[in-house]
Parts: sequence; structure tokens; C-alpha cells
Amino acid sequence: MRKIIKKFTAVLTVVCTVLFSAVIHYSEYLPDRFSSDSGIIHLNTALKITAVPSENLSPALSLSNSPDTSSVQLMLMGIIPVKNAEVHKITRPELTPCGKPFGIKMLMDGVMVIRTGNTKAGTKDVSPAADADIRKGDIIKSVNGNPVFSYHDIEEYAGKSCDREISLTILRDGTEIVKKLRPAVSDTDKTPKLGLWVRDSSAGIGTVTYCDTDTGTFAGLGHPVCDSDTGRIIPMSEGEVMSVSISGVKKGKAGSPGELQGFFCEPDCCGILNSNSSCGVFGTIDIDFTENEKLPVAMAHEVCTGEAQIYSTVEGTEPEAYAIDIKKIIYEPRNSSHNMIIKITDPELISKTGGIVQGMSGSPIIQNGMLVGAVTHVFVNDPTMGYAIFCENMYSEGAGD
Repeated sequence: MRKIIKKFTAVLTVVCTVLFSAVIHYSEYLPDRFSSDSGIIHLNTALKITAVPSENLSPALSLSNSPDTSSVQLMLMGIIPVKNAEVHKITRPELTPCGKPFGIKMLMDGVMVIRTGNTKAGTKDVSPAADADIRKGDIIKSVNGNPVFSYHDIEEYAGKSCDREISLTILRDGTEIVKKLRPAVSDTDKTPKLGLWVRDSSAGIGTVTYCDTDTGTFAGLGHPVCDSDTGRIIPMSEGEVMSVSISGVKKGKAGSPGELQGFFCEPDCCGILNSNSSCGVFGTIDIDFTENEKLPVAMAHEVCTGEAQIYSTVEGTEPEAYAIDIKKIIYEPRNSSHNMIIKITDPELISKTGGIVQGMSGSPIIQNGMLVGAVTHVFVNDPTMGYAIFCENMYSEGAGD
């Protein structure tokens, strides 16, 4: 009998530990807010999580008095409280999935520091920028109060300094700071130098995720345009959408991501970029997508593991549908572009590209007749696998929610 009690106690301890760990995990992992057109949510989690409506709870647990927002308690296995959450009742949007490639031309709001360097001045190698603690990723907004938009602007104001101290207004991690430095006169060309390498623009290829054909607005990429050297989101002052034709593919393989190869159909500007955000790029586009069927947008809690399709263009200008498998749902904050882990299963796409390649970011994902998300990243060690973002997150970001 003692042995039985011991075994039972040991098993009970393990079960309690697992359940306690699960409660801690889900309380941090699950959002505090969900959207639904019915006011009901069903979560796709490894262990069953149910949402108990507020009318079944103590009034003290209600989070909102808004008629469009109800309070629920998320329960593990239907009996163990995990956390309180809000369900915001919405009118479900309908959007047109695209999958068409587009080009991005973007001018920065300021000039981004890529690195600092040395200048030969007299008998020394000096770096005025490094000495003034100007860092990689800093955004130079102005020199002596004059706004700058290119390296030539910085050169011009540094040249006018005549070796006098100048003042740089810099944006660093969202905060404006001022740095003062004295340019060094180069032995090479006798001009004042700051010891800076900077970038003022960016260009690339991505995929249009969806278009609202009623307004002409669109969303693409599903992730921000970042600087290739610093990894920072590029602050955009203005941007253009360009027509693109895909001319070839560099196939991806383990350890070496592939890419779509294409060219801008100059001077065919077909839209304007309004923002570059953590959930993608947004703007207006002149391409006619009215022949494509509108689809309802899936809310995050409606996306499930299993079969799905992506629309992507890997040759020419028109998208095709390819089979994928959604392997895992990751509930993360709204600004995350890592909401799903997906696997390319379509033999034709794998044959053409090896899997997910650069330029496919933004390819819309369709499941159960709904627009559920967009491809965002590829796994470097397995190009058939990657991340995707919920379409709900993209739409909310584009709508300013």
C-alpha cells in the first residue's frame, strides 16, 4: 500500500508541476485582447484553453463596460484559471489577397550611420564621429540645425564649418540627442571629414499581401524594411511602389537563403508608401486587383495548424497558389511578425525555389477560405520552413488600431 501511495504521490506531483508550468506559460504567452465578429474565441493551443464569458464570473473580474468589448477568463482544461482577457467585437474586414511582386524605393527620414571610420590628419588617424560617441544605427537629423537628407548634405555643412565645431542632432532609440564634434581636415584632399559612413535610401523587392479595392490601400512584406548593415528599421520620409518583373530565382539551401531576382519596370511607379512598420509596409497602389476574389480576414484565434496555401510570384508577374502546412501557432503581441511556423510542402515550389526565398515576404496565406496571414521569414538552416504573421496584425497596424 505504501508503494502505491508513493507512486500516486509522485505522479500527482508531476501532474501538478506540469499544470503549474502550463499556467505560468500561458499567462505570459496568450494575449490580453482578442478580436471576434461573434464575441466568441477558440484558441489553438497544445493544451486545451477555453474562454469562460464574464457573465459566468464574479463582477470583479470584468475588464470593460464597453458594449463592444466583453471580459472572459481563459481556463486551462476548462477548470484552472490562467488569466483574464478582453474580446473586442468587430465587423470582419474583407480584403483581396494578392501575391504579386512589387518594388520598394524608400528615402530615409534623416541619414543612418552605418559605421565610423578614420581620417588621416597630420600624423594621426582620427575619427571625430567615434570620438563624439556617434554610433552605428544612429539617425542624423540635422547639422547645425539644418535638416539633412543625404551624405552630400552632411559633407556640405561639414565643409562650411572651416574646422570649427559643429552640432549634430541624432535620433537614437527613439530619443533625440545632440553631439558636438570638430571635423578633421584630411591630408588626402584637404577637406573637413567627420569619419562617417552613412546611408540615406533603400530599395528592394517584396510581395503584396492584400489590397482593399474599395480604397486602393495595400499592405506588403509582413515585416519592416530594415537596413542591411545595422538591422534597424529604416525611418521613412517618403517611398514609392514600383512595378516589378521576376526574371529568375536563386534557389535556397541550408545555410544560404535564396532570393527572387527581378527588375523594376522603370519608370513605372504604381503607388506610394505611407509607412514602414513592424508589421510591414503600407500605402496606396494603382494596380487593379478587382478581378481577384475578396476573402474574409481570419482573426488570430481562428488560425489553426494544418494545410493551407500561399499565393506567390516566382516567375513573371502573376502569382500562383502553392501548398503549405501551418506547423505551429505562436500568440505574440500585435507587432510580432513571428505568429506562425510554416512549412512549404508543394513539390513544384520546392523545385523552383528550394522553399521560401527573399522577395516572397508578404505572400498571402489562405486557409479555410479566409486570409490568415503572410510569409515573413525563412529558416536559414531549412529553407522549406519559415515564419508568418497573422493578417489580423497587419490589418490592425495598417488601420492604426
